[in-house]
Amino acid sequence: MKKSLSLMMILTLAISMLLAACGKTEPAPKGEAAGAGNTGSAAADAGIDTKSKELTVYTALEDDQIKKYLETYKAKYSDVKLNIVRDSTGIITAKLIAEKDNPQADVVWGLAATSLLVLDQNGMLEGYSPKGVDRVQPDFKDKNNPTRWVGIDAWETAFIVNKKEMEKRGLSVPQSYADLIKPEYKGLITMPNPASSGTGFLTVSGLVQLEGKDKAWAYMDKLHDNIAMYVHSGSKPAKMAGTGEYPIGISFGYRGIQEKKTGSPVEVVFPKEGSGWDVEANALLKKKSVKQAAKDFLDWAISDDAMKEYGKNFAILAVKSDGSQIPEGYEQDPIKQLIKNDLNEAAKNRESVLNEWSKRYDNKSEAKK
Repeated sequence: MKKSLSLMMILTLAISMLLAACGKTEPAPKGEAAGAGNTGSAAADAGIDTKSKELTVYTALEDDQIKKYLETYKAKYSDVKLNIVRDSTGIITAKLIAEKDNPQADVVWGLAATSLLVLDQNGMLEGYSPKGVDRVQPDFKDKNNPTRWVGIDAWETAFIVNKKEMEKRGLSVPQSYADLIKPEYKGLITMPNPASSGTGFLTVSGLVQLEGKDKAWAYMDKLHDNIAMYVHSGSKPAKMAGTGEYPIGISFGYRGIQEKKTGSPVEVVFPKEGSGWDVEANALLKKKSVKQAAKDFLDWAISDDAMKEYGKNFAILAVKSDGSQIPEGYEQDPIKQLIKNDLNEAAKNRESVLNEWSKRYDNKSEAKK
C-alpha cells in the first residue's frame, strides 16, 4: 500500500479531529442542501457523459471483498461494464499521480483517505456529493461542499500471531509494541514496508505520533533487529503468519480475522498502546468528461446495501446504524483502540519520515516485483 514520494499521510487528532486539514467548507448554493447529490461545478455539469456504460474503478480494497461488495451494484446496474484495477494503496496512489495529465480511472473506491488528500492537493478530484452523503459521519468525509471524497470505513494496525508456532518455540503471544522488541522474537516478525503499504505507513506514522520522533526511531531500531523482512503488502504479514512461515505479522485487523476464519491457528492482537489507522474512501476523478455512471457508482458506494456489506468486515463504518453489530474478532469498543494522530503534522513530515525509514531499514525489504 511505492516510492518515497510518500503517498500516505495519517488522520487527525482522534475521530473528532480527523479531517481538520481538509479545507474550509464552502457554502451550498442557494436552494441546495448540502449532501443532496451536488455535482461540483458548472464545468463538470457541462461535461457529463450520460451515454457511456463502461467504468474504470481504481481500488485498494482486498480482493476477497470486492466481488461480494459488488453484488448489489451489479444487480442494479447490470448494463455497466466495470474495469476493476486493484493494488496496494501506495501503488494505486502512485499510478493515479503518474496519470494526472491523462487520468485513466473514472472513480476511486476504497483508497486511503490520506491518499485522496494527496490527490486533492494535486487538483485531481472533482467535487461531487453522492446521494445520501448527509448520512455519513462528519469525520468520514471532506468538509467541502460538494465533497471531494467520502469515507466508507476505517482499518487499523493489528498483530497476527501463529499460536502453534509460538507454542513450539515456548513463546508467549506478544500483546503490545513493547513486547515485539523482546530478544526472543528475533527473526520471527514481518511487517509492511511503509513506502508501498498503507498499513505499513499508518503503523510507522502511528508510532511517531504515539511516542514522538526520537523515541519512535529508537523503538524502530530495536524492532528492526527482530524483523525478518519488510514486505510490500499490508495483507502479506498476516498470510505468512497463518502459514507459519514467520509466526508474527504486523498487519491489520480485517486480514488477521479472515485468516482465523479460514482455519489458520492465529490470534489477532490489537496492541495495548493503541493502533494506527486510516479511512477507506471514495472519490470522483477530474476529467474533461465525467461519466454519469461514475456518479451513480459513488451513490451506490455509500448506500445502505453497500454499508451492510462493509459492516460484515469492519468494526468502524462511515454511516452509523443502530442495528449494526461489531464483527467477530474486533475490540468491542473499537474507537478506543485507535491512537490519536495529527494529520497536519503527519502531512508536514511524511517525506522526511519515509526517507528516514528507508535509510535505516530498507536493507531488509523484499525485492520488488
